[in-house]
Amino acid sequence: MGNKVSFCLSLTGDITQKGYEKKRSKLIGAYFPQAAAQLCVSGMDQSMGPERRTPVTPSSSSRYHRRRSSGSRDERYRSDVHTEAVQAALAKHKERKMAVPMPSKRRSLVVQTSMDAYTPPDTSSGSEGEGQGDGTSSSREGSISMEHWINRAIHGTSSTTTTTTSSTASSSSSGGTNQVFLTSSFSHMPENHSAPPDVTGYTNNTATTATTDGIQVERAPGTGTTPQRQTPKYGNAELMETGDGVPVSSRVSAKIQQLVNTLKRPKRPPLREFFVDDFEELLEVQQPDPNQPKAEGAQMVAMGGEQLGVVTNWPPSLEAALQRWGTISPKAPCLTTMDTNGKPLYVLTYGKLWSRSVKVAYNLLHKLGTKQEPLVRPGDRVALVFPNNDPAAFMTAFYGCLLAEVVPVPIEVPLTRKDAGSQQIGFLLGSCGVTVALTSDTCHKGLPKSPTGEIPQFKGWPKVLWFVTESKHLSKPPRDWFPHIKDANQDNAYIEYKTCKDGSVLGVTVMRIAMLTHCQTLTQSCSYTEAETIVNVLDFKKDVGLWHAILTSKGLKPEVICPCASSPEALTVAIRRPLEEGSTPPARGILSMQGLSHGVIRVDTEEKLSVLTLQDVGSVMPGAVMCVVKPEGVPQLCKTDEIGELCVCTVATGTSYYGLAGMTKNTFEVFPVSNIGTPVSEFPFTRTGLLGFIGPGALIFVAGKMDGLMVVGGRRHNADDIVATALAVEPMKFVYRGRIAVFSITVLHDERIVVVAEQRPDSTEEDSFQWMSRVLQAIDSIHQVGVYCLALVPSNTLPKTPLGGIHLSETKQLFLEGALHPCNVLMCPHTCVTNLPKPRQKQPEIGPASVMVGNLVSGKRIAQASGRDLGQIEDNDQARKFLFLSEVLQWRAQTTPDHVLYTLLNSRGTIASSLTCVQLHKRAEKIATMLAERGHLQDGDHVALVYPPGIDLIVAFYGCLYAGCVPITVRPPHPQNIATTLPTVKMIVEVSRSVCVMTTQLISKLLKSKEALAAVDVRSWPPVLDTDDLPKKKPPLLYKPSNPDTLAYLDFSVSTTGMLAGVKMSHTATSAFCRSIKLQCELYPSREVAICLDPYCGLGFVLWCLCSVYSGHQSILIPPSELEVNPALWLSAVSQYKVRDTFCSYSVMELCTKGLGLQTDSLKSRGLDLSRVRTCVVVAEERPRIALTQSFSKLFKDLGLHPRAVSTSFGCRVNLAICLQVSQGLTTSILVFSVFISLLRTLRTRLVERGSPHSLPLMESGKILPGVRIIIANPETKGPMGESHLGEIWVHSGHNASGYFTVYGDEALQSDHFSSRLSFGDTQTVWARTGYLGFLRRTELTDASGERHDALYVVGALEEAMELRGMRYHPIDIETSVIRTHKSITECAVFTWTNLLVVVVELDGSEQEALDLVPLVTNVVLEEHYLIVGVVVVVDIGVIPINSRGEKQRMHLRDGFLADQLDPIYVAYNM
Repeated sequence: MGNKVSFCLSLTGDITQKGYEKKRSKLIGAYFPQAAAQLCVSGMDQSMGPERRTPVTPSSSSRYHRRRSSGSRDERYRSDVHTEAVQAALAKHKERKMAVPMPSKRRSLVVQTSMDAYTPPDTSSGSEGEGQGDGTSSSREGSISMEHWINRAIHGTSSTTTTTTSSTASSSSSGGTNQVFLTSSFSHMPENHSAPPDVTGYTNNTATTATTDGIQVERAPGTGTTPQRQTPKYGNAELMETGDGVPVSSRVSAKIQQLVNTLKRPKRPPLREFFVDDFEELLEVQQPDPNQPKAEGAQMVAMGGEQLGVVTNWPPSLEAALQRWGTISPKAPCLTTMDTNGKPLYVLTYGKLWSRSVKVAYNLLHKLGTKQEPLVRPGDRVALVFPNNDPAAFMTAFYGCLLAEVVPVPIEVPLTRKDAGSQQIGFLLGSCGVTVALTSDTCHKGLPKSPTGEIPQFKGWPKVLWFVTESKHLSKPPRDWFPHIKDANQDNAYIEYKTCKDGSVLGVTVMRIAMLTHCQTLTQSCSYTEAETIVNVLDFKKDVGLWHAILTSKGLKPEVICPCASSPEALTVAIRRPLEEGSTPPARGILSMQGLSHGVIRVDTEEKLSVLTLQDVGSVMPGAVMCVVKPEGVPQLCKTDEIGELCVCTVATGTSYYGLAGMTKNTFEVFPVSNIGTPVSEFPFTRTGLLGFIGPGALIFVAGKMDGLMVVGGRRHNADDIVATALAVEPMKFVYRGRIAVFSITVLHDERIVVVAEQRPDSTEEDSFQWMSRVLQAIDSIHQVGVYCLALVPSNTLPKTPLGGIHLSETKQLFLEGALHPCNVLMCPHTCVTNLPKPRQKQPEIGPASVMVGNLVSGKRIAQASGRDLGQIEDNDQARKFLFLSEVLQWRAQTTPDHVLYTLLNSRGTIASSLTCVQLHKRAEKIATMLAERGHLQDGDHVALVYPPGIDLIVAFYGCLYAGCVPITVRPPHPQNIATTLPTVKMIVEVSRSVCVMTTQLISKLLKSKEALAAVDVRSWPPVLDTDDLPKKKPPLLYKPSNPDTLAYLDFSVSTTGMLAGVKMSHTATSAFCRSIKLQCELYPSREVAICLDPYCGLGFVLWCLCSVYSGHQSILIPPSELEVNPALWLSAVSQYKVRDTFCSYSVMELCTKGLGLQTDSLKSRGLDLSRVRTCVVVAEERPRIALTQSFSKLFKDLGLHPRAVSTSFGCRVNLAICLQVSQGLTTSILVFSVFISLLRTLRTRLVERGSPHSLPLMESGKILPGVRIIIANPETKGPMGESHLGEIWVHSGHNASGYFTVYGDEALQSDHFSSRLSFGDTQTVWARTGYLGFLRRTELTDASGERHDALYVVGALEEAMELRGMRYHPIDIETSVIRTHKSITECAVFTWTNLLVVVVELDGSEQEALDLVPLVTNVVLEEHYLIVGVVVVVDIGVIPINSRGEKQRMHLRDGFLADQLDPIYVAYNM
């Protein structure tokens, strides 16, 4: 009967039962004898697989027959009564069911169910009547069935509830409004709820509580739940949070509303205290509840078993015993194997066992290897690989090894080359030095073979020789050869493998003396005598099965059921003695789960739902001493009413973990101490790995295994108990019994429970979702613990152990790596993460004066810095004489007419066109004539220039200046994407009040095409002039502006938040700008500069169009769009023209990094050389992307690029260039600092070592331009900040823009962006506010004038920053963390909606991987940012919109998501 795996030694009456109702005990009692008779049978057909087994009796059908994964984990799952308890708990919830927003899946991911079935209707915006509930309606709803409820709930009512708060919600559909009333159904909930979670804003409202019919109904005060609108802050930061002005009538927003309502409930524990973490972070630590049960008993006393009475004729060793029975009674049956129907298959007699074992021993020692070099010597380890249905062959081989004095290591039969856990088994075999594997004939034939017929090497295994032990394959030992039979000694007898919680496999060594003593204790305690029969239905390779079946070979009376407890380390820990006739069995212990979770034993009544019913496992083994010690820390004795780890002191235990001295010491050489520190005994104890206590009458109770222990929020829960609860929810309907894994993962300094189950292929999406939400409720009711993640995977996909159970640690590994591929996931971080830092309360602002005084007192500088003073620099800058750029151009056309100013390259790298000073001048004159004649323009009129990047754009710009018009450069619409790009063009033309559009012939046709007609109203375009054929004649007279403060041009740009902002640039500012850049970059006519930027706004436009005319240097123009055709274009041009200075954008840099990553060698062989590059500046309006610049530098280092050449610039709307790094002679290095990311959220910085945990590397944004002054100010109080403090960057400079030019938005709101004054200190200077947060830091470096260098660090835009939990978060930080979590995430964008954090990830992989990302994204954002993700959206590559500067358009993404336009692969709503 070897093929029986599950425990048959415990019966329904004797197993774990929770909530056993007295009135039903008699009823179920009727099944006992019948169940006993059939259980052996029902358990034996394990090989048929768990699904096909036929239920035998009502009690055994609902049992949990799980093929054992580690030892025998299934003793504790089977219980009808538990199922009833769970159903009762769920029934409590029945009237008022919960509604969880159902995730949305793309159709290709959904099996057998239609999307529309559970998408909320579009009408429910979920905002009307939030929380005007009344306490009476719960009784009205009570009669409606649960199915109806689920349907009501899923169809978009705005009422939802969390699972862990144990509050539930119900919706009464009266009069069409959504009424929400919240009920909290648990008596154990404290009355004083802590402040609600922060999803609704920062008004710390406590809900008023009214009680009706003993049920708490929480009424939310009418206004309290909605955050009070404050006055709008800078930009549209406030609009972004509340989402006003965005239509909410979409499915997505209805679901989000549903989620928000759910999350408004307070969380369970009233957390008061918090501790300060080592990085100054306030993480809530769970304070012990003063009412929680504490152990009150006296200290326990070590308990001894009876004396081991050594019978005189007991053999001195097992081999001697075998020899004795084999010779005295050779015909006596030693072992009978049965088939699944209970028919005997095979009988092995003692005589046969003896002769065959001798034969195996002889062959092992003499027939392997050569005479001089035998392969196996006494003391060596060999593997035993036998299937479960062949105990006779195993027994023969086992005793053969004992006789040969070889140490057997029994392991499971490997099924495939890559079994789950095979690597760890291989590691064990390798560390034991195993070179030979013994196996049976049939098993050998069944092993996987390579095409040549050899057995391949299994994953992680050492090379082994396979040795078949059947007699027919072995040679007969000579007459004079006998095995050497010694008395039992300290040598190792066998090594049993044990799989740990983390998946590692240890070998427990058992000495011969321990093995013998163990057999004696079993024989004595079970009072075995000769010629009795023992029925063994366990795995005979390990644990109890090995000892009873193989080692003692005596009998157990069939009518006796005696549970026992065992572990690989301590062998049999306890066994219940057979009862004398007529005596009553000992009583059960009914213990409170709540008490157990605190490690305390509290006897409870059977009526309660959350109780654990335990049966004792007998008393201490003969000759052993047992005690219970605290599971963690010093092995101190427990009190009598405390649960701890059982420890035994006896000869009959394992002695070590093979080859692991340290772990051995902690497990096999433990010296328990009393509370005053004195050791209990001079002999070492062995930890059994079992949790339990010694009850009345010296009976031992086992409550669980150390391996299955999960400590959540300071309370202990047993994985097996949670499995039992999950299975009791509609057992067998959705998930397979035995295919469920429960483990914990550590997220944010606490363990979180994860439940993974295999779902049946026929269950629908809705079924599974309903089952999942009910499992959450059941676990919550019975264990009072929240489940962090519940995942369902397709059937048969979880990694198996060789015996068919689930390989837990491998499942956990797959989960954490994002390789589990679940088909359904429900995450509940909102409900079970209760140790988040407290939301930061807004402190009463310290006045700016006090801040200044404080800085002076502490010796800190006020954070201000400036570039060189423009007035004091003496240089021979001829262009300074002129006030206007148009004059500079005319002067250059006269003095150096043939000097080339511009060279445009095409995608092949050849010159497409070029412009000398005089050519530019003449073509500009013709444009001016055309504007005057065809356009009839007045001076001061606005003209939109819609040109591709190139020479025409420059000519048109100067033509406008010559004609006295104000040019606006506009990016032309994309011919393949007119629908989305043309409206922006139209908008800029309208907003800038352009009276005419100048463009090329090609684009002018495009503007009036059919596609354009579909996108915009083409009739309302102003006149469109095409400049391809210019008039021949010269204008009568060039326009000369009278006042340098008039408008030179308008600069329009769309910010990352989707705001269109145009700024006014005067002639004075334009000239000052060009001069500043000329000085910083040392530009003069003989220089060449390569520019690969979009020439439509900001610094890109200035470098492309203006600087060459001012400084006279040659600009090599490379349109970024050409790089899509030829990624090497830019770098080849830089190399070919021996350029020293080049400018690019992040998108260009990314294109090169991704496109040329593998081609550096071929580029080098073609002679590409970047060693002359002195500066390569990335032009941007954002925080420097340090990862990208560093990978670019590393990648092209081989081509001669100096690591310090790459740097960044920084500009914004109010000042298009504030910093521009140019390293003079490469003396200064670019400064990179790391600051604590947690401090940035509270507007502070602290430098740490690079790569420190929780830190963020920041790169200085470049050297401050000449003529620019910077100060860091508090954005709220407008007071100056101290050095290294984070604040808004304010700038004062001659090239500041002079104001916004726009008819949109509130003019008053933005007026102070250009003319702010400090509220304290220097209140005279007029500053422009950049809208960016950053800090200044004085460094040790000195600049050319000997001054110390001030580095500016830009952290991010204020309007992009998200206010969550009272702190400021920058989207880029969260996105960086998310992108790192999984190789399939290519891009990520985050935004908030109704105070929920929404994370959108682009998936590069199969859609099956989409659900893997949900837990990983949630984990990383919790770990690194202490934020709970509300919604995870998985989309295809390219869905996240990106603007021309390579910046993510998060607000467009948000609007698209809320309007259901993203076509996501999966949307998960975290509870």
